[in-house]
Amino acid sequence: MNTKILTTHVGSLPRSKTLSELLFAKDKGDSFSENEFDNVVKKNVSEVVKKQLDIGIDFISDGEMSKISYATYVKDRINGFSGESERRAPADLDAFPEYKDKIAKSGGTPTYTRPCCTGELSIKNNDDLLKDINNLSSALSANNHTKGFMNAASPGVINVFLPNKFYNNDDEYLNKLSVIMSEEYQQITSNNLFLQVDCPDLALARHMSFKELDEESFLLRAEKQIEALNHSLALVSHDKIRMHICWGNYEGPHTFDIGLEKILPIVLKAKSKYLLIESSNPRHAHEWKVFEKIKLPQDKVIVPGVIDSTSNFVEHPEVVADRLKQFSTFVPKEQIMAGTDCGFSTFAGFGKVDEKICYEKLVSLVKGTQIASKTI
Repeated sequence: MNTKILTTHVGSLPRSKTLSELLFAKDKGDSFSENEFDNVVKKNVSEVVKKQLDIGIDFISDGEMSKISYATYVKDRINGFSGESERRAPADLDAFPEYKDKIAKSGGTPTYTRPCCTGELSIKNNDDLLKDINNLSSALSANNHTKGFMNAASPGVINVFLPNKFYNNDDEYLNKLSVIMSEEYQQITSNNLFLQVDCPDLALARHMSFKELDEESFLLRAEKQIEALNHSLALVSHDKIRMHICWGNYEGPHTFDIGLEKILPIVLKAKSKYLLIESSNPRHAHEWKVFEKIKLPQDKVIVPGVIDSTSNFVEHPEVVADRLKQFSTFVPKEQIMAGTDCGFSTFAGFGKVDEKICYEKLVSLVKGTQIASKTI
C-alpha cells in the first residue's frame, strides 16, 4: 500500500481588500472599528480554511489574516517598540540598482510600520493571539478537520526586523525575545494547533541585515539564533513544531544567497519536526542533493517548496511530482511533505501572485503530490 505524501503551504494567503484596508489603518494608528475588524478577520479565516480544504490541502492555516506581516505583527502584542527602523535592501538588489529602482517605482515594495525596540519588552495582553486561535479552531471544528497550524515570528526574525535600540547588545535582546515569545508558542500548541516558527533570519538575513559580516561570523550568529529559539520552545512538544526558512519571498537575482549546505547543519539543531525550505526558487532548486551528504534525522520531516510563491506560472502537476521524486532520492518517502516556497501574501495587500492563481497553484500542489504518492 502506497504511503500518502501530505500537503501543506507556508502560511500567508491573500487577504480581501476590505481586510487589507483595515490592517493598514491599524498599522498606521488610524481610527478603525475594532468590532468590524474582528468580524472581517473571522469571516476571512472561515473562507480561507474552507478554500484550502476544498482543494485538498492536509495541513492548513488561517492564512495569517489578522497580521500586517509575519514578523512585525508582534509590535501590537508586545510593549517596548516605537519609532521607525532603517530599511535595508538585500545585497542582490544593491548589486543591480536599476532593477531595484524599477521595483520601487512599480509599487512592488510594501510599506508598513517597522519600529525599533526602544524600551523594556513586556506582553501587552493575549487578546489578539486568543482571537486568532479561536478563529482558526472554530473554522477547523466547523469543517471537522484537525490538522491546523499557526504562524509565529521567531526571536531571530524579530531581532532582524525590529532592531534593538534599548538593550545592551543584540544577545541580550535576543534572549529577552526568547522569553517573551515562549508564551505565544505555548498558547498555540496548547490549543491543539501546530506551531510554525518563521525563521528567514537564518537565510534571508545573511544578504540583508548581516551583509557586512563574513560568512563565519554570520554562521556564529545563526547558532545563537537557534539557541534562543530552542530556549523559547523548551515547553513545546517537538512533534508540534514546524520551522520555515527562506532567502526572501521576492523576484530578484538572489546571487548573494547563502547555500543550504552551509546553514543546514545549524538549522537541524532546531527543536522542530517539520522543516520547510524553498526548493522551487531557481537559486535553490538543486539543493535536494544536499541531503545526500547531510542526512535528515529520522525524527524530522522535510517540506520542500514544490510551488513557487513569486510567479503567476501555475506549475504542472508532473513538475510537482518530479520535484518530490528528487527529494525521495535521499530522503525516505515517509519523511517528505509537499509545500510551497513561501507565503503568497507575506505582507498584507502585497504579493505578485493573483489571488485566484494562488489557489490554482495549490490545486496543482495537491494533484502533483497525488502522482508522487503513487510513484515514489
